[in-house]
Amino acid sequence: MASAQDVREMFKRFRILVVGRANAGKTTLLQKVCDTTEKPEIFDGDGNKISADVVRDSANYRYDDIQNELVFRSIPRFVFHDSCGFEAGGADEFKKMKEFISERACTRILDQRIHAIWYCIPMDEYHRAITTAEERFFSECDTNNAPVIAVFTKFDALSAVALGELRTTPGLTRKDVLERIPRRVEEIFANANIWGRLCETRHPPRNYVCLANLNIDKVDCGPLLECTTGALGDEALQMLLMSTQRTNLELCITFTVEKVLIPYVRRARQGSLQLSEDCITMQKEIAEWFPHTGVRQMICPSGLAITSRI
Repeated sequence: MASAQDVREMFKRFRILVVGRANAGKTTLLQKVCDTTEKPEIFDGDGNKISADVVRDSANYRYDDIQNELVFRSIPRFVFHDSCGFEAGGADEFKKMKEFISERACTRILDQRIHAIWYCIPMDEYHRAITTAEERFFSECDTNNAPVIAVFTKFDALSAVALGELRTTPGLTRKDVLERIPRRVEEIFANANIWGRLCETRHPPRNYVCLANLNIDKVDCGPLLECTTGALGDEALQMLLMSTQRTNLELCITFTVEKVLIPYVRRARQGSLQLSEDCITMQKEIAEWFPHTGVRQMICPSGLAITSRI
């Protein structure tokens, strides 16, 4: 397995293409992922920064060029691309997006490759969650090795729908209504069959995540990062995402347990673990999944402290 340092040298940044109609909550989503309230800095396809004056003086500026890079200063190794435009039905915009995905998903220039795609679908319009735009994307866009995650934003809108339905149900107290809202939300989502319809397309998303209340300070995007990491499959890319994000320690712990501790426990039960050698190796492998944490000492089974830095 490549070390965290090797991964950072191979892939300088983690790139994500964000797709979705206007008002799908994309900007809020990216701000949450990067733990900031600031707007992103914008760079053109050649890496030149687009002046803030240009953005400020353009009342309807929407990062319309898919080649533009959106970078937040809080986590500069995340690079986002916005596919604005194609969902309005324009043939030229859809063609540009397909060409961008085809080129960037498998380019040999590693620093230009997109690693994941987040397709945002707002649930405040769940009756029309799958429009012509979604049908075209998932039937015509082969994203190669870049996994697509369906991100159901504004999921809290279904809570309002559930509340309205339950309030008219005879015999329910206010407490009963509040307790039944979560289950009713799940039923509404399941009955809409949105995920099922996406799975039946020619190029279905790899997984999905539901995000609610992104406008609340304490809400984070941990589920989205975990879902994306799992969908990547390749450990080098998973480690790249770990190295890029700096706000989710729980995510590092989750994949450390899955990728390192469980295999070692399995080997110990089979009696194939060599403590004198494997103990140090295991500690090194654990440290690799915490790329922003320095390791100064590792303890071998004899109790000897070995000074090191990873």
